[in-house]
Amino acid sequence: QVQLVESGGGLVQPGGYPRLSCVASGRIFSTYTMGWYRQAPGKPRELVARIFHGGSTYYGNSVKGRFTISRDAAKNTMYLQMNSLKPDDAAVYYCNRIPNWDSWGQGTQVTVSS
Repeated sequence: QVQLVESGGGLVQPGGYPRLSCVASGRIFSTYTMGWYRQAPGKPRELVARIFHGGSTYYGNSVKGRFTISRDAAKNTMYLQMNSLKPDDAAVYYCNRIPNWDSWGQGTQVTVSS
């Protein structure tokens, strides 16, 4: 079973530009379509960005033009570069396959506050 470990979150000011990382326990990023999801308190989990196994990307409207998803297959790592952060971006961010595996990592909390 693949294990996914997210990191890179924290307290960020509005307009900030954190980079999230997702490290997998196996070589999956060039095999599967993968995504970054987020879940804010009281809201359902939302898929915000995806990267297809061929490398093309797709973004949700809420982050398009501000977030960039990428991967380094050799490092078994996927990234989410977040720019122009807004308060509405505050959430726990997770990585997973699309469609998702049943097992989720612990996520990484992004808090947006001045």
